[in-house]
Amino acid sequence: MKAVRQHEFGGPEVLVYEDAPIPELHKGEVRVKVHAIGLNPPDWYLRDGYKMLPPEWQPKGPFPIILGTDISGVIESVADDVEEFSVGDEVYSMVRFPSYGPSQAYAEYVNVPVSELALKPAGIDHVHTAGAPMSLLTAWQFMVEVGHDEQNPLQPNKHIPVSLEGKTVLINGAGGGVGHFAVQLAKWKGARVIAVASGRQEELVRELGANEFIDYTKTNADEVLKNIDLVIDAVGGPRTGRFLKTLKPGGSLFPIFPLGFSDHDEAERLGVTVSATQVRANGKQLSELAALLDQGVIRVVIDSTFPLAQARQSHERAARGHIQGKIVLTVDW
Repeated sequence: MKAVRQHEFGGPEVLVYEDAPIPELHKGEVRVKVHAIGLNPPDWYLRDGYKMLPPEWQPKGPFPIILGTDISGVIESVADDVEEFSVGDEVYSMVRFPSYGPSQAYAEYVNVPVSELALKPAGIDHVHTAGAPMSLLTAWQFMVEVGHDEQNPLQPNKHIPVSLEGKTVLINGAGGGVGHFAVQLAKWKGARVIAVASGRQEELVRELGANEFIDYTKTNADEVLKNIDLVIDAVGGPRTGRFLKTLKPGGSLFPIFPLGFSDHDEAERLGVTVSATQVRANGKQLSELAALLDQGVIRVVIDSTFPLAQARQSHERAARGHIQGKIVLTVDW
């Protein structure tokens, strides 16, 4: 089969489109003939060797690595013990995340554990389906239902979503992968949504349900907003603490990428909660979400598509930033 592999850590130039062995099928797995692959930040973090993590958390190999987790395709074969799915089923998945190495989605064929698999939403195509798994599961597990008991190593407390109905929710990075799903989920759950993104994304996020819009290139949302119930910071990182002062007492800040947050004392002083979880593969949740995608309750926005052979160019697109929705790789059969 053809796959995109890398033989060292580095920039987009390390991604090589080449021949690779079709993975051996094991018990509890199906082999999926891939039609589309969704890109996510962990793809470029792993490509680069997770340089932002402490050295003891950084992967060391072995090479070659095949990146990627999000796929949409058709089942080509099933293991002898698999009864839940059949050859020919159209399916989607976030494959084996979090883990280092075995996801291997940038390929023509991918083996998927049945526990991480769901039938593809019939009402959308493979490209849009592949754009959903990680970003939509992330928004869902942060905001609606965690769906697992794995502890976030960056905090001592268990992450607990908060009620959204009737609440005011600020979503930073509202036009990106997780952000554009967070806007839709918050609105669906009955929240008043304030979206923060660049001006070029205003029309989109308003279409997705945002009640108010702030162009971060013109206005600092943390300097003009008060009495927010929940902040979903889809950008996260060390600067996420600036949103603490926008929250009302008892409010919550959920940074999607919490690494670097250090304002714990300030959060305690203000009487607000800062909490995060780490998205985990979950076929049951993908089945629930497939119904929302199929009914049009949740819409997948596609920034751009690239053939699998142009994975390097897709990562270069990601590096330029200001992604609107999702970047997807396609496989032509």
